Amino acid sequence: MKRYNLPNRADWFQICSRPIFEKNELEKSVKAILEGVKTDGDEAVFSYTEKFDGVRINELRVSENEILNAQDMVCNDLKQAIEEAKTNIEKFHLSQKETLQPIETTEGVVCWRKSIGIEKVGLYIPGGSAPLFSTILMLGIPAVQAGCKEIVLCTPPDKKGDINPAILYTAKLVGITEIYKIGGAQGIAALAYGTASIPKVYKIFGPGNQFVTKAKELIQQEGVAIDMPAGPSEVLIIADATCNPAFVAADLLSQAEHGPDSQVILVSPDENVLEQTQKELSIQLDLLPRKEIAEKALKNSKAILCSSMEECIELSNFYAPEHLIIATEKTDNYADKIINAGSVFLGNYSCESAGDYASGTNHTLPTNGFARNYSGVSYDSFVKKITFQKLSAKGIQNIGPTIELMALAEELFAHKNAVTLRLKSLKDV
Repeated sequence: MKRYNLPNRADWFQICSRPIFEKNELEKSVKAILEGVKTDGDEAVFSYTEKFDGVRINELRVSENEILNAQDMVCNDLKQAIEEAKTNIEKFHLSQKETLQPIETTEGVVCWRKSIGIEKVGLYIPGGSAPLFSTILMLGIPAVQAGCKEIVLCTPPDKKGDINPAILYTAKLVGITEIYKIGGAQGIAALAYGTASIPKVYKIFGPGNQFVTKAKELIQQEGVAIDMPAGPSEVLIIADATCNPAFVAADLLSQAEHGPDSQVILVSPDENVLEQTQKELSIQLDLLPRKEIAEKALKNSKAILCSSMEECIELSNFYAPEHLIIATEKTDNYADKIINAGSVFLGNYSCESAGDYASGTNHTLPTNGFARNYSGVSYDSFVKKITFQKLSAKGIQNIGPTIELMALAEELFAHKNAVTLRLKSLKDV
């Protein structure tokens, strides 16, 4: 990790920069994939799957037999863990469901808002070096709760053309059976445009590599909704003298092992914390099966000494991390000062892994500074909200003159006339 000691605020922008990758070639490649799927449909999907995933498959849709067989391939302990996580995630997301509340704004004028599930949604589940079956819980549960009528899941196959059993088990557990063996930008394209085999959806969810991220960005420009702008995963940890450096190092590495383009940042007002954490990083890194990936991520990462915890908070809000851990025994002093973060983990026992898997909150979060203006995925992400109003005769009489005056001032005479005719009809009665 690169070290910064008491940096000037003028340098924060540069210090807080994310890793930069070649964008022109990436965009050119992804545009070609999108156009290929749009033009050639399934044929392009088969071709890209062979090219990028190294396997030629004959059927895109996962069969019922494959789903059933997967149930026996997942050990009981893991099944129990997934079911426990499912229960917690269901509780948390169901609590976000709004109760219908009609409001009488004026006598005779009643307004209300109703949440309706988006009819067709696509869930993208990474399945390469780390098959993220946990993401199915995070996306599938609120989609089902919201009442989405069609939930389509895409995930890349392995070299044998199979899908990881835990992904299939988890999908069935939450009620998703429309599953396709397709990954990468071609998976996003298939969901966005539809093919002979894969239905077109109205909104696409899910994390992925830079190709998936760029594909989502581009299809959004064509009018297909996505969950949020997203990029490589990241964590920022604020730690003071009351932290446990071993815990802090473990949390940094848990994020670094996601991928070589991940970024982890440690911020502290205590120089000893930075030094002790660095020592722990060296010890724990050698024990990781994904050591090589984590090492590459650490090259993009930073350890920053600040003058106080207050300055640490300010720096964090400036960075706007996807995940923020406040490793201190005094979390009550700082929690309310956080204004930019995807998800916050308070205290020495609140590891980011809890949110990734089983505490109940969602792990699909805004990255790359988008936590300044985007929220993570929630129940609300899967619904659209429609407003209703009902005016009685008394209601139009009460607000009609106001509407007429405002319409006249904007020189929208048909708007005024729509009210005037109704008011006149009531006078004639």
